[in-house]
Amino acid sequence: MIRFFMALFGVLALANQVSAENWAHWRGPTGNGTAQGNPPAQFSSTQNVKWKVAIPGKSSGSPVVWEKQVFVVTSVPSEKNPATLAFQVHAYDRATGKQLWKQTAVEATPHQATHNTNTHASASPCTDGQHVYAHFGSRGLFCYTMDGQLVWKRDLGDMTTRNDFGEGSSPTLAGDLIIVPWDHEGPSALFALNKLTGETVWEVKRDEPTCWATPLVVEYQGQKQVVMNGQKLARGYDLKTGKLLWWCDGQTERPCASAVALGDTVFVGSGFRGSFMGAFKLSGQGDIEGTKSVVWTFHQDTPDVASPLLSGNRLYFYKGKSGQLTCLDAKTGQPHFSAVRVPGISSTYSSPVAAGGKVYLTDRSGTIVVIEDSDTFKVVATNSLDEGVDSTPAIVDNARFVRGAAHLFCIAN
Repeated sequence: MIRFFMALFGVLALANQVSAENWAHWRGPTGNGTAQGNPPAQFSSTQNVKWKVAIPGKSSGSPVVWEKQVFVVTSVPSEKNPATLAFQVHAYDRATGKQLWKQTAVEATPHQATHNTNTHASASPCTDGQHVYAHFGSRGLFCYTMDGQLVWKRDLGDMTTRNDFGEGSSPTLAGDLIIVPWDHEGPSALFALNKLTGETVWEVKRDEPTCWATPLVVEYQGQKQVVMNGQKLARGYDLKTGKLLWWCDGQTERPCASAVALGDTVFVGSGFRGSFMGAFKLSGQGDIEGTKSVVWTFHQDTPDVASPLLSGNRLYFYKGKSGQLTCLDAKTGQPHFSAVRVPGISSTYSSPVAAGGKVYLTDRSGTIVVIEDSDTFKVVATNSLDEGVDSTPAIVDNARFVRGAAHLFCIAN
């Protein structure tokens, strides 16, 4: 019996270890931008770089990591026709950076332009360790085995984004489903597809214009919810059926930031042509605006493109696309510090991440400032990768994987 419990303990410990070694979604294992590792605070394009590999083409999609593999997506000009793009998935060995495989999902000429700071491959992939999923929006959703064999593909049609800003929402895996956001200037919807076949399990129409947020899946009292940002309403849906559970007004125009959650509360915000951050109880039903289900709201210096970071009880976010950083007490909405100018950070698309008692703040120039994960603003180190960075880093154990404009970096001691 003692041996049985010791063996069981060993299995559980191994399971926890494996879980800690994966960053399977663009906001990491918690969905909040945090990890258990402790990557180095000081680095450069050469210092504390375990490896770096050149990545062809353009993408601001973030890397994801599962055990021994790192996955990224990209779009490269076709060899046959420069106006046509090849949308690709690349897999690299986590230890060495050696390319394991690459697949061209589709070659296509984009039907719409994109903002000069966006790309045609901006959605981040996701994986469950059995398959890796690459979402190229109007070009389709593709499911591959971990060794690069195509399992299925699904074309949901063409998006028409506001002002030719381009696409960028990422899918989210939850149990047997993959949740695909589809907000644009045409008929908007939220899809739940069978992750093994790509077939629609449910589809919910959304009265929303273009939104670039990614769904967050959370659980409250045994029921899993899909929380989705929106210009008109923030909403919570039942994961099993797609039924709308609650909604709240107050968001600003063309939201990009994705939600984060702590216990029974979810935090949703936006910061273009306005400023809003709200803390909503997952127990809410129907229209929760003006009810006790709205714990607090905050109307200063809220996030635009970059999503907030929730580490412990601290909620961090940038003012708009700038580098001014605010940290709130997540339970009360009261600031620990507000709109602090971070030296070296002035323009941000990458979302902040945290691990090992540190927060990593990334400027579009490739400057990465490390601060203490605390109630007081304190800079630990300032670093540069010497190339632009728009994607969000992935942290696994004591390594950080950063997709730059030209390279994929593995930063570790």
